[in-house]
This record gives sequence, structure tokens and C-alpha cells, in this order.
Amino acid sequence: MRRGASNLEDRPGSRQVGALGALWPFVRPYRVQVVLALLALVGTSAISLILPLAVRRVVDNFDDGAGLLDEYFGAAMFIVAALAVGTAARYFFVTRLGERVVADIRKAVYARVITLSPAFFERVMTGEILSRITTDTTLIQSVVGSSLSIALRNTLILTGGLAMLAWTSIKLMGLVLLIVPAILIPIIVLGRRLRSLSRQNQDWIAASSGTASETLLAAQTVQAYTAEARSIARFDGVTEQSYDVALTRITTRAIMTAIVIFLIFAGVIGVLWIGARDVSAGAMTAGQLVQFVIYAILVAGSTGALSEIWGELQRAAGATERLAELLSAEDALTDPADPRPLPQPVQGRIALEGVDFRFPSRPNAPALDGISLTIRPGETVALVGPSGAGKTTVIQLIQRFWDPQAGRVTLDGINLRDLARVDLRSHIALVPQDPVIFAASAADNIRLGRPEASDAEVEAAAQAAHAHDFIAALPQGYQTALGERGVMLSGGQRQRVAIARAILRDAPILLLDEATSALDAESEALVQAAVSRLAEGRTTIVVAHRLATVKKADRIIVLDQGRIVAEGSHDALVAEGGLYARLARMQFTDGPRSEPQAQAQDLVAN
Repeated sequence: MRRGASNLEDRPGSRQVGALGALWPFVRPYRVQVVLALLALVGTSAISLILPLAVRRVVDNFDDGAGLLDEYFGAAMFIVAALAVGTAARYFFVTRLGERVVADIRKAVYARVITLSPAFFERVMTGEILSRITTDTTLIQSVVGSSLSIALRNTLILTGGLAMLAWTSIKLMGLVLLIVPAILIPIIVLGRRLRSLSRQNQDWIAASSGTASETLLAAQTVQAYTAEARSIARFDGVTEQSYDVALTRITTRAIMTAIVIFLIFAGVIGVLWIGARDVSAGAMTAGQLVQFVIYAILVAGSTGALSEIWGELQRAAGATERLAELLSAEDALTDPADPRPLPQPVQGRIALEGVDFRFPSRPNAPALDGISLTIRPGETVALVGPSGAGKTTVIQLIQRFWDPQAGRVTLDGINLRDLARVDLRSHIALVPQDPVIFAASAADNIRLGRPEASDAEVEAAAQAAHAHDFIAALPQGYQTALGERGVMLSGGQRQRVAIARAILRDAPILLLDEATSALDAESEALVQAAVSRLAEGRTTIVVAHRLATVKKADRIIVLDQGRIVAEGSHDALVAEGGLYARLARMQFTDGPRSEPQAQAQDLVAN
């Protein structure tokens, strides 16, 4: 698949069902449960193979008296009871194992993906990953919790049935063996086609999920640009492609099933015809023929079941490969084997030394070009410049979401590459331009900054961010669920929740990436005052387009096309002329200011 899917699709088709061996690490912890399931499996298979012997005894000794018949039928009833108990035990242990293994796989995949760097998500759509965690694991659940057990049971019955056929009549068994190659040929030939179609089907399902996820998360934008029809057409196209491949797979499997069943039962009829002639000639008893027929039916049924299950196993093998790719996905960033500890307390001295950086998706366009910058502990530094100048990239490098291609970034003199990312980020509070609000309560969203914080601390952080009033006015106050992506809140309210989250974190390094961009003039002035208090004693980096928010910074760094073109105080940079002075003229002197804008700018300036 190459149409709208991620690079995960740029790989060869599924291997043989041996790929299911990748599930063993998840099955291994439950070996006892596997043994119990196998015991029940072997027991029920053995009982199934014993039943024809009892039937033969009944047929051959039908005229030997009612007492003997009672014994035979009593024994048959006991066998049936044992079969029922064994089948129930097999279902319980196998199904439970499937549920447990799939739950572990889902947890492992999520735990791996959530730690991957942004480089991975540049290549893979989130909807595709969700498809792996849901659709692919459902296939595996079906196999581990059912199909694999049925396949093993039918394999045992097939093997044992063939042995009992040979014991019953070697002549008729020889005739049966002549039929086997004719049955195996369509299974092998069409099975390969099924494997390829199954993989394509799953790929298109993943693409469909990715398309739906992308557009549903941006439903308002789609509607605002009246792009519903185009979005529907795009989703319909991908879904129809998935259906077409599925229809081809279903047709191929139906053809294979028809061929296999016809060959199996045509062979059985032929063998029965010859066996009936042997009974008439006295070469074998009627009980032997009945016994042979039952074993032949068991063998035929097992072969037919295996031909159907084979397709399921192949689909599960493809799903296993796709999940294994996520589990083994290489990350552009790795923690050192022996990370260095940060000195305590963290001072917050940040340095970029000769940093060059290009995004993997844009290798020919430098985002940062030879940047050298030192930020002292407790200093407030503002990064300004036009869009694309590299401001947010600096923020991302400081959090080590990326590593520079040249130069290094240090914290308190330690290269970030030598630190564990969790240790580094635990000392940083971030307020992004587009804050993420989870479908949880307002309190839980703020508590993301410090999970162990008390309710009183959460409320204090909200008050400091001027978020308390609107949160308290929600139907359940701080316990009100804010909806997916915070749909219950306005843009400014979401921003203030994110600021409260950063206040609660109480980290020595504060990163503000357009933190007040979504606020109205009055809210901006209030939050700017809260941010100013928060920045005291902390190393603070402020990214802003609106220069009114950075005039009080200790130092302003002007970036353009990935380079530092000027630095200094607001007044010095305005006097110097150049890019900053031009930006300042555009924002402060060119065009009339509204009264709220003037008040907000004067508040910050003063």
C-alpha cells in the first residue's frame, strides 16, 4: 500500500505463519496456563478418537444381548461427559490466555509508542497506530484465544485419525492418501494469494482509520472550509479500496473452501464405495467400515477446518509483524546506557554551542544555522523573529525532542545527550502555543504538572493563572470533565489551564511558547502578571510574536532564518534599528491600536 499510508507500509508482505513466533515473549509468562490448555486439548482430541472404537463395538456386537449394549452405551455416555468437561476447560484456559496476551501486547505497544520522539510521528499517522492497537490485536486475540487452539486440536485429530485409518484398513487408507496431494495443492497455491490479500486488507483498514482520525480531530476546520464533501469522498475512496481487497480475499477463500470440501468428500464417497464392496465380499466387518467412515469424516473435517484456519493464521501473522514493527521501531533519540545525574539543585544554565539543525522531513532547509547562545540561571530571555526563524525549534532542542546535527545543547554544563530524557524534562515546565487539554477533569488536567499535588495546590495554581473563576463556574467545578481536546473551554481558557499546569509543576526552567497568544487583552495582562511572578528565580525562555509580551525580558534574542541576528534589551534593539526595530514599528506605531490593545501593551511595558 502506497496511497496515503505511512512508511510503515513500505515493506514486503507477510511471511509464513512462523511470524506468530513473535508472540512467544508475551505467552511465556503464562506457561502454566498454556500447559493446562494443552492437556485439555490433548484430552479432548484423544476422546474424539476413542468414540469411533466404541461405535464399532456397538455395531459388531449388536446381537450379543441387551446387557452388553447397556455397558457400551454407558461407556459412551461417560466418554461424552469427559469430552464436555475437557472442551469447557480448553475453552476457559485458551480464551483467558488470549485475552491476557492481547492486553499485554496493547500495553507494550502503547508504552513503546508514547515514548518515541517527534521524528517517528512525522512518518506515521496516529490513526494508523490506533489501528494496530485495535484491529491487529483483535486478530491476534482471535488466533491466540481460539484459532490456534482449534488448529492444534484438528492437527492432533488429523494425525491420530490417519493412524487409526491405517489400523482399521490399510487398503482404504492407501486410497485416502492418494487424495491428500490433490487437497494440499489448492491450499498451498491459494493460501499464498490469501496471505497477500489479507495484508493488503489490513493496510487499507489502517489507512481508513488514519484518514478518519485526521479529519475528525479537525472537524471544525473541515466544516469551516466547507470541505465535508471532499473529506467524505476521500474517506469513501479509502474504505471502498479496503472493501474491494476484502471482497477479493473473501472470493479467493470461498473458492479454496469449495475446492477443498469437494475433493475431501468426493474422496470419502469413493472410499466408502470401495469399503461397501469389501463388506459385501466379507473382507471387513460392518463395524470396521463404520469406524473407518467416522475416522474419515474426522480427518476430512479436520483438513477442512485447517484450510480455513490457515487463512486466519496468515492474517494474524501479518498483524503480528506490524505490531512487532512498532515494538522494535528505532527511535532517532535514545537515552545513554549510563545517564549522568543532574547536579542538585538544578541551576538552569542553558547553552547552545554551535548548533546546526535540520528537520528530517526537510533536510535541505536549515532550521538553525550555527546558533550559539548561553542563558544564565534565573535569566528571562525572549526569542523573537518572523515565522520560521527557529524560535520553537530552540524550545524543542532544549527539551531534547530532537538532537542537533552539529554542536551541542547543555544544561548546567552537561550535554543533554548524556541525560535521561525523563530526568531532563522533569525540571522543565512548558506552556505551548496550542495547549493540549485531555478529556479529563479540570483538576486532573492541571495536576498533569505534578500528579501528587493536593486539591489546594491545584486550586492555588489555577488562581495564580487566573483560571479559578471560570473553572469554579463549571457544572462540577474542578471535577468537571473538559471534553476531548478541551471542547468545553474557549481558546483563552485552555491557555490559562496550561499556565496553571506549568505553575503547579514549579520547575527551575520555564518555557513559554506563545503562551498568551490565545488571550484577549484583559486576560493577557492578568496572565502576564502571573507569568512574571512565576518567572522569578527561574530560567525562563519566552517565544513571542507580539513584542509587548517580551519588553520586560532581561535579554531579547532576535532570530532570522535560523541565525541570531541581534540581541539586547528592547530599548537598545529599537535604537539599533534592523529587524527588531522594524517589527516594533509594525506592532507599536503602524496603524491605530484598539483601546484594549493599548491598555494591555502599556500594562506590560510598565
